[in-house]
Amino acid sequence: MAEASRWHRGGTSTHNLHYRKEVEIRTTLQELLLYFIFLVNLCILTFGMVNPHMYYLNKAMSSLFLDTSVPGGERTNFKSIRSITDFWKFMEGPLLEGLYWDSWYNNQQLYNLKNSSRIYYENILLGVPRVRQLKVRNNTCKVYSSFQSFMSECYGKYTSKNEDLSDFGLKRDTEWKYSTSNTNSPWHWGFVGIYRNGGYIFTLSKSKSETKNKFIDLRLNSWITRGTRVIFIDFSLYNANVNLFCIIRLVAEFPATGGILTSWQFYSVKLLRYVSYYDYFIASCEITFCIFLIVFTTQEIKKIKEFKSTYFKSIWNWLELQLLLLCFVAVSFNIYCNIQSFLLLGQLLKSTEKYSDFYFLAYWHIYYNNIIAITIFFAWIKIFKFISFNKTMSQLSSTLSRCIKDVVGFAIMFFIIFFAYAQLGFLVFGSQVGDFSTFQNSIFAQFRIVLGDFNFAGIQQANQILGPIYFITFIFFVFFVLLNMFLAIINDTYSEVKADYSIGRRPDFEFGKMIKNSYKNALEKLKLKKAQKEEDNKTGSSRDLAEQARREGFDENEIKRAVQMKKWKERLEKKYYATEIQDDYQPVTQQEFRDGTTTKYKMRFSECVTK
Repeated sequence: MAEASRWHRGGTSTHNLHYRKEVEIRTTLQELLLYFIFLVNLCILTFGMVNPHMYYLNKAMSSLFLDTSVPGGERTNFKSIRSITDFWKFMEGPLLEGLYWDSWYNNQQLYNLKNSSRIYYENILLGVPRVRQLKVRNNTCKVYSSFQSFMSECYGKYTSKNEDLSDFGLKRDTEWKYSTSNTNSPWHWGFVGIYRNGGYIFTLSKSKSETKNKFIDLRLNSWITRGTRVIFIDFSLYNANVNLFCIIRLVAEFPATGGILTSWQFYSVKLLRYVSYYDYFIASCEITFCIFLIVFTTQEIKKIKEFKSTYFKSIWNWLELQLLLLCFVAVSFNIYCNIQSFLLLGQLLKSTEKYSDFYFLAYWHIYYNNIIAITIFFAWIKIFKFISFNKTMSQLSSTLSRCIKDVVGFAIMFFIIFFAYAQLGFLVFGSQVGDFSTFQNSIFAQFRIVLGDFNFAGIQQANQILGPIYFITFIFFVFFVLLNMFLAIINDTYSEVKADYSIGRRPDFEFGKMIKNSYKNALEKLKLKKAQKEEDNKTGSSRDLAEQARREGFDENEIKRAVQMKKWKERLEKKYYATEIQDDYQPVTQQEFRDGTTTKYKMRFSECVTK
């Protein structure tokens, strides 16, 4: 009787289930809307930090100092330096001409330079450039006894232990005496070593002629020796038109093997953060970002307290924690960069006769930009959490979760073969082919081979026998066998998941339907669309039939069983005759079938319903 009275009241349990579903829909949409606002704010914040002028400024400076050749028949520029002679030609030619712009193109002084150079007439040279050298001591390596009669001196590779700290040459100025570092700039990571601060330092003059005479004097007195391992050329520019600082470092490494390896760094950063109205808008976005961060952190703390250890079983919760951690790191970097800029920028701009070390500020701003880039990457990835109820996304996540064990097993086998080929390539071709010069380069070169980017001619020239054998077998086993095995694992698992979905094993609801139903409900509430009363009509019809059955003498248990049989028949008709089987099918359980076929009262009531 209790069940019959509940049925007579209109099905409260079904109503509660529908209500819970509506609450879940509403909560998910609210979270998605809130997160979408956060994502838009983060995108505005990140895009406000970077603009195309940074690229164009770096391109203009690199073309001036890297691509400009020595005047005359020789085509020596910074990129093509291979000897000490080429280095001094660059110093006395393209570098000197690029740093000092003291007149307009028609030799007229257009404006007051205030004793400072304006490169390309738009970029102010801040302070004076600095040249710094690091050396190693003699006898930092051992000469084999048979060759000691030919070579008594030995200069090893650069390390902090092998560094030469003694004075040399003329011993009269700073360029001949070792100077310790008084800045917080990080060490430089080069091709053949990691170089610390300090060294044999001299700054250039404001006068072009004095600087040229300085270069000639250093060249004639052999400032560069056999112990020289690296020379840094540092200077900074400011372009007021786009409010950007350009910090430039040209590096010439002198490895123990001889020759010169050149590298460079061009950092265009915005150290003056808040100047225009748009900058203040970005500042408001930063404040909004901090508010969102506090709100999301509070929500995650509440979830951890509520679910405890169960909270950490979801991959989305781990992604949420990682995103929050990155956001806190980004905020910390931003605060640190702003404090350092406030403390150091004014002092650096005042020292016009000295070298202004903006490299420290640029270095931390670049790291802050990298942290923000990683943060927004994971912020976009988190969107999959909200669309995981979609049919396609659910199939994708199910496929990946099911095949993870097979993929891990495949990955072990793949990387065993892959690293075996990488070591083979490094040992056979490492001394001849640049792509295999180190073990790390060999790994990257093999990934490029898989993608179709390879240098077969260089491999064949390095070893005419092992080269082709290495290439053919690598392509066969890795490209034709292993990669196709990986695709087969994914395809088989996806087929299984799709088959399960076709027989009704799918999520209870999909995100697209959630939005569609919410949209329809909003239109009905705004009276822009008539509400559908089909469910109400069905409920009213069922109640009328129940009242008719009671008048004919059926008890409440018989009425309940008959209604269950009616639902069972409707679901069978829906299964075999409905047009949208893929979207609405749900299997009939054995209990429903048993309840619908073992009672004679059901047949009696069904006949009554049919009439």
